[in-house]
Amino acid sequence: MSPARLRRALRRDSERGTAALELAIVAPSLLALIFFSLQAGFFFYGRAAATHAAREGVSLLRVAEDAGEYAAMRADAHARTERFAANVGGAGLVAPTATSSYVEQGDGSARVSVTVTGRVITLVPGLHLRASADASGTVERFLEPPAVP
Repeated sequence: MSPARLRRALRRDSERGTAALELAIVAPSLLALIFFSLQAGFFFYGRAAATHAAREGVSLLRVAEDAGEYAAMRADAHARTERFAANVGGAGLVAPTATSSYVEQGDGSARVSVTVTGRVITLVPGLHLRASADASGTVERFLEPPAVP
């Protein structure tokens, strides 16, 4: 056997198994990237569902003209908002809860805000993520038109 042929044969033997080693190094990184991408998608989906539910809650509570009406409507609005979040979020937003506040402004107007919070489905055992979203709006007030002389 010529020396060049011997060197080629030895080189081939020294590279044997490198593909398996490369795969053992690269595969976990690719799997981690895939799981991270899926988890990020689940989180953003849960947050979007919470945002839509919070906006729905604000729409329900904006018609309360004063704090008394707000107090009477609050429990029903929270239940409807949580039901909306559960329907929209599905498995992406688990156990949603809604809280709200009614704040009188100095100029006679009022603002209502709603916060929806829930757990996000996770792929990693032991990882607990929560999605939360806020929405607020001015309370609608219906005024009598000024008298025309």
